[in-house]
Parts: sequence; structure tokens; C-alpha cells
Amino acid sequence: MNIVVLDGFALNPGDLDWSPLKALGHVKIYDRTPPDLVAERAKDAEIILTNKAIVQAETIRQSENLRYIGVMATGYNVVDIKAAREKNIPVTNVPAYSSASVAQLTFALTLELCQGVGMHAESVRNGDWSASKDFSYWKMPLCELQGKTLAIIGFGQIGQAVARIALAFGMRVIVSHKHPERDKMEGVRFTSQEACFREADIVSLHCPLNDQNKEFVNTALLSIMRSSAFLINTSRGPLIKEADLAEALNNGVIAGAGLDVLSVEPPVADNPLLTARNCLITPHIAWATLEARKRLMDKVVGNVKAFLDGKAENVVNKNG
Repeated sequence: MNIVVLDGFALNPGDLDWSPLKALGHVKIYDRTPPDLVAERAKDAEIILTNKAIVQAETIRQSENLRYIGVMATGYNVVDIKAAREKNIPVTNVPAYSSASVAQLTFALTLELCQGVGMHAESVRNGDWSASKDFSYWKMPLCELQGKTLAIIGFGQIGQAVARIALAFGMRVIVSHKHPERDKMEGVRFTSQEACFREADIVSLHCPLNDQNKEFVNTALLSIMRSSAFLINTSRGPLIKEADLAEALNNGVIAGAGLDVLSVEPPVADNPLLTARNCLITPHIAWATLEARKRLMDKVVGNVKAFLDGKAENVVNKNG
């Protein structure tokens, strides 16, 4: 079995083991594949594995030996699902491998906005405490989470993990979600999306990206938020209209934002959020803890093995 990994470096920069995958066939691993080389590298493959390298319809149609496409992530919009279905090629993903890690970073960003741990540690390192006349100082307003209202937009496994942490902090939790009866949780109140943005001290996005919600976080929604509120996004960058958020931050419409994702990654140099007031940005690391990547690697290999055994799992392009 000829297996080609188009962009293996993000999953495994050297601290994981490819040998379980190599046991399933002849494996060629590329750290990265630029768009103009995807078709060439995939042309003889029977199995393609990709994380963010885009597998377009033309590549799928021209790859005569192709039998399976495995996405080494949860989101699978990097593959032309329709073209794969037309050729009866299953496309699989890996759901839920990073829920705990993403929830953890959600609160890492939240806590930094609330208490500035990193900023204050850097201040001490720079000698500010040694030069202080007082035993204590703070360089920003500090706030505690207990009693604050967290609004969660989207209540899948990650949203639910975030809610459990919030409840442990003593926060009030409100949620905008399509299936409140199915996913009800003690201590969580379901309400409208508008009410979430209007009532919350912190809004955290945990919904998948689709044509209906692209850039739904725009001036209209931001303008109804509290001026003291924070916006957190560890989901998908294009959920936010970035120019609108930058303007809201710079004009004090909201107090701050913590973002792990942007609309284009890596970001273009003139992305207005890179210089926006009180905007914390991390380089899409919520998924990337060692533990989460180990789970991802195990499941990627498991998906391939299940396909080879004739029992494909996590197929996202089933007919019907």
C-alpha cells in the first residue's frame, strides 16, 4: 500500500513515532507540501494523509490509484468531499482528540486577559518589582472569574468541556446551541446568540465553520457586548470579521480578545488584529499538546488500519 503524508511536520515535528503507520505500507512523509506540488506528490498514492495541504478535485480525479484520503485533523474542508464521493473514495477525519487541550487554552487566554500573568512575570523580570516602592503592584485592572457570565457559542465536546471548567470556577454559563434538549447540562442555561453576546462578560466561540456563520462576529454583534467584555476564539478564524474586531478593540467597544486562530494562517503582515489594542494571539496551538497529538497520531493510524480491514471509521463523505 503506497501511503503519502503531505504535511506531517505539524503533527510530528520529531517527538512522535511514525512506525505504526509505516507498518501498514510503503510510506513517504513530506514535512510540508506547497499547493503546486500536491498533485505531483499524490499522483501515485493509494492513500493520502493531509492536515492542512489542500486536496482539490483535480488532484483527486487525476490520482488514478487513490483509494482513501485521511485528514489528520477534525476539520475536513481541506478536501474536495464531492470529488472524493464521485470516485467512491472515503474521506476520514479525527474528531474529539483535542477537546481537553482546546478547553485548557481557552482558559489560558481568558486568565491572561483577567490577570496578565505573562505580562506581570515579564515586568518582574525587567526589574519593575525590585524598583517598586510597594510590596505589590499591578499594570492592568485585575478581575476574578467567579460570578462572571461566560457565553459559549456552540456546545459540542469542546464547548461542554469549557462549560465544566467554567462551572468549577463558579461562573454562570449561558450557551447558544442548536440542540439544547440533547445536550443539556446542569448549571447551563441555553439562550439566543444575541442574548449571549449581550449578557456575557466573556464570549467563547466553539462552533464549526460553515457558509452560514462565516464572519458572523461582526460590528453588529460586537456593538451589543459589554464594554468590559472579552472575546475568545479557539475555534475557526473566519468566524470573525477581523477588521470589525480590530476596530471594536481599538475604540474600546469591548475590553479585549484572546485568539488562537485567524482567517489566514500564518497571518498576513497587515492583519489589523496583530496591532489591535489588548488582543492576545497565539499561533494555533490549542490542539498541539503532546498528549493531544499522540491521540491524533493513534487515531490517524487507526483510521487507515480500519479502512484496510474493510471497516472504515470516521468517514465524513458517506453517501446519503
